[in-house]
This record gives sequence, structure tokens and C-alpha cells, in this order.
Amino acid sequence: MTDANVRIGEDPASALRDADIVLSLVTADQSFKAAAACAPFLRKDAIWCDMNSVAPQTKAETAKIIELSAGRYVDAAILAPVNPARLAVPVLLSGPAASDCRSHLIAARFVNVKVVGRDVGRASAIKMIRSIMVKGIEALTDEMMAAATVAGVTDEVLASLDASEKHDQWSERSAYNLERMSTHGLRRAAEMEEVAKTIAGLGLDPVMTNGTIVRQRNAGQGHLVQGEDRAA
Repeated sequence: MTDANVRIGEDPASALRDADIVLSLVTADQSFKAAAACAPFLRKDAIWCDMNSVAPQTKAETAKIIELSAGRYVDAAILAPVNPARLAVPVLLSGPAASDCRSHLIAARFVNVKVVGRDVGRASAIKMIRSIMVKGIEALTDEMMAAATVAGVTDEVLASLDASEKHDQWSERSAYNLERMSTHGLRRAAEMEEVAKTIAGLGLDPVMTNGTIVRQRNAGQGHLVQGEDRAA
């Protein structure tokens, strides 16, 4: 930090004394705690830019703490790995002070910053819901590869996926997937029960596959309408 000409604060009060904007970047479980610890030391109208990966509800609760101390809260969502993108990483902002926050970030040489609304929680909702797919695909990959490795069919499974891979836009792909689930969900749920049996037979836990069974069956029973999941 010294080599980078960063002023080191011994405590929150000294670190935040002259700050017009503060970027909060901690682990998710410390997001609210960090704001609560620092809020009393913020300058009036200073921006607390909460870049942590937490739920919209957590962001809303954190905003109350900041605003009680006369600070301005901005919900920020980072949509890609910071390395190697660094200052080009896409950042979404929402909240009443989002436009002012964007100006500060641009001045700090961020280059891919977008305001998505005035409601705290909107930016984080985009990120959290997007993570269902991004992290879910990773978890599905883990379950598939574990089963394929134990069964000794890894090359064949991967080659089959390559042969059937499509590159549609997600707006088209999501509509197609939901239609297929509504039409064939019951049959596919039955098939996925056999997939779960296959995985269990290999000595593995079909965690992701069991969730797929529930979603497919619900859709086949008419509990999935225009992307809205209704309780079975």
C-alpha cells in the first residue's frame, strides 16, 4: 500500500475522514457489519458504494444504516471477475445517488459502469438472479463430470455435448427451455429420476439432479407460466 501511495488509516475514523466515496469490498457475511462499523465516521453526503455480493434485502438494510449517518448509499453489482478485467469490469449501480457514484467511479478510471435504476436492490437483484445460472452451471458441471469420471465415459459425454451445443441468445434459449419443460416436464422428471438413480449407483450424491426433478415435474403439472414459478 505504501508503494502504491495509498494512505493507510489506523481505524475507520482516520480512513474515512476525507472520503467523498467509499467502496465497500468485503466478504458477504461482513457486508452489513462493515457498514455499521463505518457509518458513524462518514462525511455528510459521502457515498457508500456497496460492491458486495449480497441479496437485495441485505442491501436495503445496509442502506438504512448509512442514511441514518447522513451518508448516501449506492447498491453496486460487479458482474464479472475483476482479474483480468480490472477497471474494465462491468459494474451496475442503483439507488438515488447512483448517477453521482458513477461520476466518481469514472473519475477513478472505471470504464464500464451503468446505472440501472433509483431503487436500492435492483443492481444486486440482477447479479443474484444471474448467479442462479452462472453458479448453477458450474455445480451441474461438477455433478456431471464426477459421474462421468466414475463411469469412465468422460470423453463420450463431452463429445456428445459439443455435438448438440447451441449458441442462441439467452432471451431465445430461456423461452425455448421453459416451453419444453411445460410440454415435457412430467416425462423428463421421470427420466431424471433414473439419472439420479444412475448417479447414486456410482456412489455419488445427485444433489443438482434432484432439484431438476422438482423443477421439471412442477413445470409439467402447469406450475410454470411465462417464467413465473408458482407453488405446487
